[in-house]
Amino acid sequence: MRSFIAGVSAVSRFLGLIAGILLVTAILSVTQMVFVRYVLVQSTVWQTEYTIYAIVAATFLGAPWVLIERGHVNVDLLQMAAGPRLRLALQMLSGLASMVFVGLLAYAAWYHFEEAWVNGWTTETVWALPLWIPVLPMLIGMVWLLVQYVAELTRLWLDGADPALGTQEAHFSDIAKGA
Repeated sequence: MRSFIAGVSAVSRFLGLIAGILLVTAILSVTQMVFVRYVLVQSTVWQTEYTIYAIVAATFLGAPWVLIERGHVNVDLLQMAAGPRLRLALQMLSGLASMVFVGLLAYAAWYHFEEAWVNGWTTETVWALPLWIPVLPMLIGMVWLLVQYVAELTRLWLDGADPALGTQEAHFSDIAKGA
């Protein structure tokens, strides 16, 4: 089980790295677009569209890594007041509810990916990018986020409730340490 959790987390971290690279390429794309438009006084074809798709792809591909880092929105007021058993139950319930939501998103992403692939859809721009390309990161990101939730729930089952969410003092001590 621990090797499953470690393997899933390693892939999530790799996807987080890919997301970071996509954000850097989006910045470079915007920089190149500004140079071409205002210095060379020429029109641009692909830069705006690429930048939008790269940022959206980074969002979806980076989501599993954000889960590992506990960066998703989390209202933990009840968890902080609860004892260890109730906290574990709340965290498990939250993980299961999140899995249902992410599973529905993954299904919708698959549906749109298959539709774009089978019908050969492209964007309505001069670039005419096949639409399956910008939908694929959503599919990969949501499927892997679902797998990461399975790993996180497995970790909770093995280790118990996440102690970082346990008490207000833990949060304040983390802040004091610079964590």
